[in-house]
Amino acid sequence: MTQKRPLILVTNDDGITAPGIRALISVMTEIGDVVVVAPDSPQSGMGHAITINSALYCDAVVIDKNAPQQEYSCSGTPVDCVKMASRQLLTRKPDLCVSGINHGSNSAINVIYSGTMSAAVEAGIEGIPAIGFSLLDYAMDADFEPSKKFVKTIVTNVLKNGLPKGVVLNVNIPKLPEKDIKGIKICRQANAHWMEEFDKRTNPMGREYYWLSGTFINEDKGEDTDEWALHNGYISIVPTLFDLTAHHFIQELNNWSLT
Repeated sequence: MTQKRPLILVTNDDGITAPGIRALISVMTEIGDVVVVAPDSPQSGMGHAITINSALYCDAVVIDKNAPQQEYSCSGTPVDCVKMASRQLLTRKPDLCVSGINHGSNSAINVIYSGTMSAAVEAGIEGIPAIGFSLLDYAMDADFEPSKKFVKTIVTNVLKNGLPKGVVLNVNIPKLPEKDIKGIKICRQANAHWMEEFDKRTNPMGREYYWLSGTFINEDKGEDTDEWALHNGYISIVPTLFDLTAHHFIQELNNWSLT
Protein backbone atom coordinates (compact mmCIF):
# COMPACT_ATOMS: atom_id res chain seq x y z
CA MET A 1 0.00 0.00 0.00
CA THR A 2 1.38 3.40 -0.95
CA GLN A 3 1.39 6.11 1.70
CA LYS A 4 -1.06 8.94 1.08
CA ARG A 5 0.61 12.26 0.33
CA PRO A 6 -0.01 14.92 2.97
CA LEU A 7 -2.55 17.65 2.22
CA ILE A 8 -0.86 21.05 2.51
CA LEU A 9 -2.75 24.36 2.69
CA VAL A 10 -0.71 27.29 1.35
CA THR A 11 -1.57 30.92 2.04
CA ASN A 12 0.15 34.30 2.52
CA ASP A 13 -0.45 38.01 3.03
CA ASP A 14 1.30 39.45 -0.04
CA GLY A 15 -1.36 38.16 -2.43
CA ILE A 16 -1.83 35.04 -4.51
CA THR A 17 0.42 36.18 -7.36
CA ALA A 18 3.34 37.32 -5.18
CA PRO A 19 6.68 35.67 -6.01
CA GLY A 20 7.09 34.45 -2.43
CA ILE A 21 3.97 32.30 -2.43
CA ARG A 22 4.77 30.97 -5.90
CA ALA A 23 8.16 29.81 -4.58
CA LEU A 24 6.52 28.22 -1.55
CA ILE A 25 3.98 26.42 -3.74
CA SER A 26 6.73 24.98 -5.92
CA VAL A 27 8.41 23.41 -2.88
CA MET A 28 5.16 22.12 -1.36
CA THR A 29 4.13 20.33 -4.56
CA GLU A 30 7.28 18.22 -4.16
CA ILE A 31 6.08 17.11 -0.73
CA GLY A 32 2.30 16.74 -0.86
CA ASP A 33 -1.03 17.59 -2.42
CA VAL A 34 -1.43 21.35 -2.36
CA VAL A 35 -4.44 23.64 -2.05
CA VAL A 36 -3.80 27.38 -2.21
CA VAL A 37 -6.20 29.87 -0.63
CA ALA A 38 -4.66 33.33 -0.62
CA PRO A 39 -5.71 36.98 -0.73
CA ASP A 40 -6.51 38.52 -4.11
CA SER A 41 -4.44 41.60 -3.17
CA PRO A 42 -1.70 42.49 -0.65
CA GLN A 43 -2.78 42.27 3.00
CA SER A 44 0.49 43.02 4.80
CA GLY A 45 0.20 44.24 8.39
CA MET A 46 -3.37 42.98 8.77
CA GLY A 47 -2.50 40.91 11.83
CA HIS A 48 -5.40 38.68 12.89
CA ALA A 49 -8.08 40.80 11.22
CA ILE A 50 -11.21 39.08 9.89
CA THR A 51 -13.95 40.29 7.57
CA ILE A 52 -17.27 40.75 9.36
CA ASN A 53 -19.02 43.74 7.77
CA SER A 54 -18.75 42.96 4.08
CA ALA A 55 -19.13 40.00 1.75
CA LEU A 56 -16.31 37.57 1.15
CA TYR A 57 -15.56 36.33 -2.35
CA CYS A 58 -13.51 33.24 -3.03
CA ASP A 59 -12.97 32.15 -6.62
CA ALA A 60 -11.14 29.21 -8.14
CA VAL A 61 -8.30 30.51 -10.29
CA VAL A 62 -5.68 29.09 -12.64
CA ILE A 63 -2.38 30.95 -12.41
CA ASP A 64 -0.16 28.21 -13.83
CA LYS A 65 -2.09 25.87 -16.12
CA ASN A 66 0.65 23.22 -15.85
CA ALA A 67 0.66 23.18 -12.04
CA PRO A 68 -1.06 20.37 -10.10
CA GLN A 69 -2.43 22.41 -7.20
CA GLN A 70 -5.93 23.80 -6.69
CA GLU A 71 -5.99 27.55 -6.10
CA TYR A 72 -8.55 29.99 -4.74
CA SER A 73 -8.31 33.77 -4.69
CA CYS A 74 -10.04 35.31 -1.67
CA SER A 75 -11.16 38.91 -1.18
CA GLY A 76 -10.48 38.74 2.55
CA THR A 77 -7.58 38.76 4.97
CA PRO A 78 -5.02 35.97 5.49
CA VAL A 79 -7.03 34.72 8.46
CA ASP A 80 -10.18 34.73 6.33
CA CYS A 81 -8.34 32.56 3.82
CA VAL A 82 -7.55 29.90 6.43
CA LYS A 83 -11.11 29.97 7.76
CA MET A 84 -12.53 29.65 4.26
CA ALA A 85 -10.22 26.77 3.46
CA SER A 86 -10.93 24.75 6.58
CA ARG A 87 -14.65 25.49 6.86
CA GLN A 88 -15.80 25.73 3.26
CA LEU A 89 -13.36 24.60 0.58
CA LEU A 90 -11.56 21.51 1.86
CA THR A 91 -13.15 18.13 2.29
CA ARG A 92 -10.65 17.03 4.93
CA LYS A 93 -8.41 18.68 7.49
CA PRO A 94 -4.99 19.65 6.11
CA ASP A 95 -1.95 17.89 7.48
CA LEU A 96 -0.08 21.20 7.41
CA CYS A 97 -0.59 24.89 6.71
CA VAL A 98 2.31 26.97 5.41
CA SER A 99 2.11 30.74 5.07
CA GLY A 100 4.48 32.90 3.02
CA ILE A 101 7.09 33.17 1.86
CA ASN A 102 6.65 36.72 3.12
CA HIS A 103 8.49 39.60 1.47
CA GLY A 104 10.17 41.06 4.56
CA SER A 105 10.95 40.22 8.18
CA ASN A 106 8.50 38.85 10.72
CA SER A 107 11.05 38.50 13.51
CA ALA A 108 10.75 39.95 17.02
CA ILE A 109 7.67 42.15 17.59
CA ASN A 110 6.77 42.04 13.89
CA VAL A 111 5.03 38.72 14.59
CA ILE A 112 2.20 40.69 16.25
CA TYR A 113 1.41 42.72 13.13
CA SER A 114 2.08 40.03 10.55
CA GLY A 115 -0.68 38.74 8.31
CA THR A 116 1.65 35.91 7.33
CA MET A 117 2.01 34.70 10.90
CA SER A 118 -1.64 35.36 11.77
CA ALA A 119 -2.65 32.94 9.02
CA ALA A 120 -0.36 30.34 10.58
CA VAL A 121 -1.74 31.10 14.04
CA GLU A 122 -5.31 30.70 12.79
CA ALA A 123 -4.41 27.29 11.40
CA GLY A 124 -2.88 26.40 14.77
CA ILE A 125 -6.07 27.48 16.54
CA GLU A 126 -7.94 25.03 14.30
CA GLY A 127 -5.56 22.23 15.23
CA ILE A 128 -3.55 22.28 12.00
CA PRO A 129 0.27 22.22 12.34
CA ALA A 130 1.45 25.49 10.84
CA ILE A 131 4.56 27.40 9.81
CA GLY A 132 5.04 31.00 8.72
CA PHE A 133 8.00 31.67 6.41
CA SER A 134 9.56 35.09 5.78
CA LEU A 135 12.56 36.30 3.79
CA LEU A 136 14.34 39.46 4.87
CA ASP A 137 13.86 41.09 1.49
CA TYR A 138 10.94 43.44 0.84
CA ALA A 139 11.50 43.64 -2.92
CA MET A 140 8.88 42.04 -5.15
CA ASP A 141 11.74 40.66 -7.28
CA ALA A 142 13.39 39.05 -4.23
CA ASP A 143 15.36 35.87 -4.89
CA PHE A 144 13.65 32.96 -3.10
CA GLU A 145 15.83 30.20 -4.56
CA PRO A 146 18.27 30.12 -1.60
CA SER A 147 15.30 29.60 0.75
CA LYS A 148 13.81 26.55 -0.92
CA LYS A 149 16.16 23.87 0.42
CA PHE A 150 15.70 25.08 3.99
CA VAL A 151 11.92 25.43 3.63
CA LYS A 152 11.73 21.83 2.45
CA THR A 153 13.87 20.61 5.37
CA ILE A 154 11.74 22.40 7.96
CA VAL A 155 8.44 21.26 6.43
CA THR A 156 9.45 17.62 6.18
CA ASN A 157 10.57 17.67 9.81
CA VAL A 158 7.26 19.14 10.98
CA LEU A 159 5.34 16.53 9.00
CA LYS A 160 7.50 13.80 10.52
CA ASN A 161 7.60 15.00 14.13
CA GLY A 162 4.47 17.12 14.51
CA LEU A 163 4.05 20.21 16.69
CA PRO A 164 2.68 20.55 20.23
CA LYS A 165 -0.89 21.76 20.57
CA GLY A 166 -0.96 25.55 20.60
CA VAL A 167 2.46 26.02 18.97
CA VAL A 168 3.24 27.30 15.47
CA LEU A 169 6.65 28.03 13.98
CA ASN A 170 7.85 31.48 12.95
CA VAL A 171 10.68 31.03 10.43
CA ASN A 172 12.75 33.96 9.17
CA ILE A 173 15.42 33.62 6.48
CA PRO A 174 18.27 36.11 5.96
CA LYS A 175 18.79 37.70 2.56
CA LEU A 176 21.90 35.74 1.62
CA PRO A 177 23.09 33.35 -1.10
CA GLU A 178 22.52 29.72 -0.11
CA LYS A 179 26.26 29.14 0.40
CA ASP A 180 26.40 31.97 2.94
CA ILE A 181 23.51 30.78 5.12
CA LYS A 182 25.26 29.21 8.12
CA GLY A 183 22.38 26.98 9.18
CA ILE A 184 19.23 26.99 11.29
CA LYS A 185 18.96 28.18 14.90
CA ILE A 186 16.08 27.63 17.30
CA CYS A 187 15.53 30.98 18.99
CA ARG A 188 13.41 33.06 21.28
CA GLN A 189 11.70 36.24 20.13
CA ALA A 190 13.97 39.24 20.62
CA ASN A 191 12.94 42.06 22.93
CA ALA A 192 12.67 44.66 20.18
CA HIS A 193 10.08 47.18 19.07
CA TRP A 194 9.27 49.93 16.59
CA MET A 195 9.60 53.59 17.47
CA GLU A 196 6.84 54.88 15.21
CA GLU A 197 6.68 58.28 13.60
CA PHE A 198 3.98 59.86 11.47
CA ASP A 199 5.09 61.96 8.54
CA LYS A 200 2.54 64.77 8.22
CA ARG A 201 1.80 65.76 4.64
CA THR A 202 -0.75 67.73 2.62
CA ASN A 203 -2.54 66.39 -0.42
CA PRO A 204 -3.18 68.46 -3.60
CA MET A 205 -6.62 69.42 -2.27
CA GLY A 206 -5.09 70.92 0.87
CA ARG A 207 -6.15 68.16 3.27
CA GLU A 208 -3.59 66.95 5.78
CA TYR A 209 -2.74 63.26 5.98
CA TYR A 210 -0.17 61.07 7.71
CA TRP A 211 2.26 58.39 6.51
CA LEU A 212 3.49 55.86 9.06
CA SER A 213 7.25 55.35 9.35
CA GLY A 214 9.56 54.41 12.15
CA THR A 215 12.80 52.97 13.44
CA PHE A 216 13.27 49.38 14.57
CA ILE A 217 14.97 49.26 17.97
CA ASN A 218 16.50 46.04 19.28
CA GLU A 219 17.20 46.30 23.01
CA ASP A 220 18.06 42.63 23.34
CA LYS A 221 21.76 41.69 23.48
CA GLY A 222 21.14 37.97 23.85
CA GLU A 223 22.72 35.55 21.40
CA ASP A 224 19.72 33.21 21.53
CA THR A 225 17.28 35.55 19.78
CA ASP A 226 15.87 35.60 16.27
CA GLU A 227 17.45 39.00 15.63
CA TRP A 228 20.91 37.76 16.61
CA ALA A 229 20.56 34.67 14.40
CA LEU A 230 19.45 36.64 11.37
CA HIS A 231 22.16 39.27 11.73
CA ASN A 232 24.75 36.51 11.98
CA GLY A 233 23.72 34.60 8.88
CA TYR A 234 21.39 31.98 10.37
CA ILE A 235 17.76 31.09 9.69
CA SER A 236 15.75 31.63 12.87
CA ILE A 237 12.91 29.42 14.07
CA VAL A 238 10.84 30.69 16.98
CA PRO A 239 8.21 28.30 18.38
CA THR A 240 5.29 30.66 18.93
CA LEU A 241 2.30 30.40 21.27
CA PHE A 242 -1.07 31.97 20.64
CA ASP A 243 -2.17 31.66 24.29
CA LEU A 244 -1.58 35.26 25.43
CA THR A 245 -2.15 34.53 29.13
CA ALA A 246 0.59 35.85 31.42
CA HIS A 247 0.65 32.65 33.46
CA HIS A 248 3.48 33.87 35.71
CA PHE A 249 1.35 36.80 36.92
CA ILE A 250 -1.82 34.89 37.83
CA GLN A 251 -0.82 34.13 41.43
CA GLU A 252 0.29 37.69 42.14
CA LEU A 253 -2.90 39.07 40.62
CA ASN A 254 -4.91 36.74 42.88
CA ASN A 255 -3.28 38.45 45.86
CA TRP A 256 -4.68 41.85 44.92
CA SER A 257 -7.66 43.23 46.84
CA LEU A 258 -10.08 42.96 43.95
CA THR A 259 -13.15 41.91 45.94
